[in-house]
Amino acid sequence: MDAVEEVKSRLSIEDIVGEYVQLKRAGRNFRGLSPFTNEKTPSFMISPEKQIWHDFSSGKGGNIFSFIMEIEGLDFKEALELLARKAGVDLEQYGSGSRGKQGGVDKKRLLEANAAAAKFYQVQLGANHEALEYVLTNRRFTKDTVLAWLLGYSPNTGNALLNYLLKKGFNEAEILAAGLSSKRMGRTSDMFRGRLMIPLMDPQGQVIGFTARLLKADDTGPKYINTPRTVLYDKSRHIFGMHLAKKAIRELKYAVLVEGNLDVIMSHQANVAQVVATAGTALTEAHLKSLVGFAHDIRLAFDSDKAGLSATERSISLASRLHVSLNIIDLKGGKDPDELIKKDPQLWLKAIDDYHYAIDWLIALQQRRFDLASAEGKREFSDALLPLIANLDDAVEQDHYLNLMALKLGVSKLALNSKLKRSADPVRPLKRTNQASVALNDQKVEITKCEDHLLCLMQKHVQLREQLNILTPEMLSREPAKVLLKLYKQHKNSDEEHLGKLAEVADYVKILTLQYEELYQGLELSELKYEAARLQVRLIEDYVKQQKINLAKQMSESDANQTDKLLAEARQLDELLRINLGDRVHA
Repeated sequence: MDAVEEVKSRLSIEDIVGEYVQLKRAGRNFRGLSPFTNEKTPSFMISPEKQIWHDFSSGKGGNIFSFIMEIEGLDFKEALELLARKAGVDLEQYGSGSRGKQGGVDKKRLLEANAAAAKFYQVQLGANHEALEYVLTNRRFTKDTVLAWLLGYSPNTGNALLNYLLKKGFNEAEILAAGLSSKRMGRTSDMFRGRLMIPLMDPQGQVIGFTARLLKADDTGPKYINTPRTVLYDKSRHIFGMHLAKKAIRELKYAVLVEGNLDVIMSHQANVAQVVATAGTALTEAHLKSLVGFAHDIRLAFDSDKAGLSATERSISLASRLHVSLNIIDLKGGKDPDELIKKDPQLWLKAIDDYHYAIDWLIALQQRRFDLASAEGKREFSDALLPLIANLDDAVEQDHYLNLMALKLGVSKLALNSKLKRSADPVRPLKRTNQASVALNDQKVEITKCEDHLLCLMQKHVQLREQLNILTPEMLSREPAKVLLKLYKQHKNSDEEHLGKLAEVADYVKILTLQYEELYQGLELSELKYEAARLQVRLIEDYVKQQKINLAKQMSESDANQTDKLLAEARQLDELLRINLGDRVHA
C-alpha cells in the first residue's frame, strides 16, 4: 500500500469534510451547504461508502485529497502532507518524504521547535508586566485575541529560549535551523530578545516562524525583526493570518491585504476577518497566487506613506500577469487600519467597501502628483500610465482610458495612441472583474453540470450510448469527461463496475453514480431518454457556439483563399446543430 492509499484507509471523508462543512445524514450519504458558493439549500453531498464528495451547486467533486486542495488552496503534495499528519502517517517510510527533510533538516522537528517556542513566549508574556501593558493597554488587544494569535514575549536574557528548548530535547542544530537562535562570535544565543512575539503560521495554523516587535519606539535596533529564511518560512511566500482569514475570504470572495501584522490582528478583533498581510509591502507573485486560490478580488490597504504608495503601484503590474482584479482602499481618517479601527470599526468597514479599481486609483494619484497644466507634467503623467493602459486586453476599456487621459491632458487621442504603441511591454493585461466575466464563469459551471449529468445517465443506461452517437469527446470541456465518453463509445455494453476499475476515471465514475442517485433514481426510462437528448443538444450548442467564435476570429485574420474553407467549416457546424436538434425532436 502506498502513502496515498494508507492515508485514505485511515481517514473518513465525512470526518475531514465535517471540519469545514456542517453535515447532516441523508440516507446512506451526508448533505450540507456548499463551502464554494452562497447557496441557501444544501446540495453538497458526501458518500462515505464511495469516499467521494460532490458539490451540485458548483459542479466540483472528487476524493478526500481534491477537497483539501480546493478548500485550503493547496497543491497535491501539500494536501498529502496535511492529511498524513491527521492520519498519523509518516511519509518518509513511503519514500514520499522529500518535503519532510531538506538539506538533512527534519521539517517535523522544526515545526515542533517552533510550537514549543510559541508556548514558551506565551508564558513569558503573562509574567512580564511591561509586555502585558503594551499588548492590553497600548494596542488594546483583548485576552481572547492574545490567546487566538498566540502572542508572547521574548525575555531579554540572551539564552532563555535556547536553554528551554535544549531541556525539551532539541539540539542546537535544530534550534538554529528553525531560526530561533543565531551564532555570534562562535556562541549560540536567542534570535529574539525583549520583544513582543507574533507567531507566523502556515494556512493550517502551524507555527513556522515569528515577527518580533520592540515594545518602546525609542529602543535601539529595528522596530521589527522577522525569522530569517528557513526550511519552513519564506517571507516571499508567507501570508500572515491566512489560517484564520481563509474562510471569510472564500465566503466574501475578496481579500484585504494590509501592511502590518498587528493591523491584521486588530481587524480580526473587530470581526473583519477577510484581512491578511505580507512582510511589509513586498507583495510577490507567490503571495498573489496563494490568494487567488481563495478569491480573485484583492484589495490593498497599504500605509499612505511613500513606501506604501510605491508598493501599490508595483502591485498593479504584478497583478496583471495573474489576471487578478486588483483594487485599492484609501485609508481616509487614519494612517493605517489599526488607527481607523481604534477610532471606529465602522470607518474601517466603510473604507473596505469604498474601494477603487487599480487603474482608476492610479490615474487619480498621478493627477495629484503632476502639474497637468505644464508640458513636462503631461509628459510625466502619460509616461507613468500608458505602459499599463497599453496592456489592457479589452479594447473598449482601453479606449475609455485613452479618452479619459486625452480629456485630462487636453491633448489629442491620436497623440496618446502614438505614444501608446511605444509604451507597450510584455506585461499581460490587468483585468477588471465584471458581470461579463461572472456570466462566463457561470456558463462554464453549467456546461460542466451538463457533461456530468449526461455521462451519469450513459453510465447507468447503456442503451443511451447508442442514442447519443453525435456527441464526441472533443465536444466536452474536461479531460475525465472526455476519457469516459471515449470509453463509453468503445465499450457500449460495459457496466459501471467494469469502467470504474480504470484508475484514471475511478473517482469520476463514483461521482457520477452519486449524481445519478440524487437526480435521476426512480425516473422512467422514457423520461431519462428525453433528458439525455436535451443535455446532448445543450452541449453541442455550446460546442458549435465556441467553434464559430474561433472561426470568426480566423476569418478576420485570413486571406481570400482561406475564407472559403472556413465558411465550409461553419456550414458543417450548422449541419451538426440541425441534425442534433432533429434527434432531440424524435427522442
